[in-house]
Order: sequence, then structure tokens, then C-alpha cells
Amino acid sequence: MSKIIEGYYYCDSHEFVKVEGNMGYVGITDHAQHELGNVVYVDMPEVGDEVTAGEEFGAVESVKAASDLFSPVSGTVVEVNEALEDEPGLINKDAFANWIMKVELSDKSELEDLMDAAAYKAFIGE
Repeated sequence: MSKIIEGYYYCDSHEFVKVEGNMGYVGITDHAQHELGNVVYVDMPEVGDEVTAGEEFGAVESVKAASDLFSPVSGTVVEVNEALEDEPGLINKDAFANWIMKVELSDKSELEDLMDAAAYKAFIGE
């Protein structure tokens, strides 16, 4: 059974966003990392890049597959998780602790379009 955290927002492409004030921490869900298997590479945006809700911002590659990443929110990338450059497998150890990018949110109303923990749990059939 996948770990799902209350208070986070989820999208149907299996990314999450944890919101603190006007910042959103974006990564892939525990369910997604289980489906992918051992993560070997994470393609991240650059600091300063603009991301748009529903649009691609990078990719994650595993020994089994490569999967595009879609931003659940719009805004400006203010930080990327540099630890993932050297150790992408951190996502497999704890997908929620090892977020991929930190975004300054440009439109918090977009969060209303995302799933809460209960909806995501139902979406993945758990």
C-alpha cells in the first residue's frame, strides 16, 4: 500500500505538491516511485524557470521506464533538489521527503483543481 500524506495535493499524473505559505514543494508520489522501480535519473528544471500547471517540467527515469513530470501548479522555480543529481534513488527511499522542485506559486486557486489525500487514494484504488 502506498504512503499518502494528508494535507498534500495530488494530480492524476502522480505528482504531489506540499504547500507552505506561497511555496510549493513538487515531487512524485510514493505510488509513482513504486510503479517506476529504481529511479536512476531525474531531469529537473533550472532555478528561475517558469512552470505551468499541467505542463511538463522534467522527467524521471528508472531501470524500467522513463516518465515525464507534469507540474501540479504554476509559478517560478526557486530551488531544485540537488541531492537527486548525485543520488536519484533517494526518491525510492522516501518520495515525499525527496521533492524535485520548489516553486513560488503564481495562482493558489489552481490547488482547487487537484486531489486531496482521500481522492488520490481512491484514484489509485487503495
